[in-house]
Amino acid sequence: MGIKFRLGTMMFLQYAIWGAWSPVLSEYLINDLGFTPFQMGVVLGLLPFAIIISPFIGGQVADRYFASQRVVGFLQLSGGVLLAFISAVTTYKTMMWLMLVYCLLYAPTLALTNSIAFINLKKSEKEFGYVRVWGTIGWIVAGLVLMGWRFASRSFDPIAYAGDTLLLAGIFSIIMGIHTFFLPHTPPKKEAEKPWAFLEAIKMMKDKHFAVFVTIAFVVATELMFYYNLTAPFLTSEKIGLSDAAVPGVMVIAQVAEILVMVALMPYLIARIGIRNILIIGVLAWPVRYIIFAIGKPAWLVIASLSLHGFCFVFFFVAAFIYTDMVAPRDIRHSAQSLIMVVTYGLGNLLGSLFAGGVLDYFTTEAGSNWTAVFLVPCLLTVLCALAFLLFFRPKKEPVPLEL
Repeated sequence: MGIKFRLGTMMFLQYAIWGAWSPVLSEYLINDLGFTPFQMGVVLGLLPFAIIISPFIGGQVADRYFASQRVVGFLQLSGGVLLAFISAVTTYKTMMWLMLVYCLLYAPTLALTNSIAFINLKKSEKEFGYVRVWGTIGWIVAGLVLMGWRFASRSFDPIAYAGDTLLLAGIFSIIMGIHTFFLPHTPPKKEAEKPWAFLEAIKMMKDKHFAVFVTIAFVVATELMFYYNLTAPFLTSEKIGLSDAAVPGVMVIAQVAEILVMVALMPYLIARIGIRNILIIGVLAWPVRYIIFAIGKPAWLVIASLSLHGFCFVFFFVAAFIYTDMVAPRDIRHSAQSLIMVVTYGLGNLLGSLFAGGVLDYFTTEAGSNWTAVFLVPCLLTVLCALAFLLFFRPKKEPVPLEL
């Protein structure tokens, strides 16, 4: 097998694991296990928490002592077995502590798989995107497999399993662990990077435009969790009326749109309208999606609006990493990326998960959840982000676009 094929398969499995449980776990926790929305927010906030501290875990071990693919293999095999066990857990405290352990195992593999790909690709700046896109495809396939499993279980009861979303993720994780034995050898570095190296990039905050950019990115990251955590229970609510079996397949609309926007639009537009305008389009797409969610009808429009994720995610978060790489001094580019990762996927997603769960809790009564009020909250906040971006993010010089 060629290196690109093995690395593509690695990315496919890496994100199939995440895609198997992340989109629909909230619906399972609330509707099947009876967790409160805030408890759901805590459980789904554990991965962002793990991302914040992951530089201390697998990254340092791989940098100093063991080959990266061996570390990933150990973490994925251990995580797969743990997920299979968690799939049978039904109590909040046990679920919370075991998911914390799992997330601490999984989080380091996100950076390590990127590192393995970058090190083993001859022209990583041109080839990485074609390898990474298989991760999004893996997320899509995981959703379709879960949907097929659930529909099949309706006619063949023995395969029905309440914790199917976690069990499927565990199966993918074990397969991923086995696959690491076929990855190219990636030995530890002679000099390991400091785990909090991203702090070196804080000096960039002296530029008021970059400071505005980071602040808005943090707030938008908190609102991302209203989509990730609440969409599945929203789609299965009486307001929309989808079955829990259909939700995993319907939600992959977002990832299909993500691929199309990333491959077809981003490379074309970034050189023509500039990274600032790309970011503006991205941040404006957020309140559009949430106002459609708040209105909640017709159902087909709500489902169609999932495709806005392509613009919300790619034109803002993917563009954010590109912008950071453009403006960061060459000697601290990696540290700058680490800073944005911690601010958005770490702190932003963690606080956003708790916030989204708390908002749903507040607007839920015995009569049900007031989904209009729930989604007006992120709609208002993302409108404010868009206005702040338009008014205050005006860098003096447009960065030179990178070749995608």
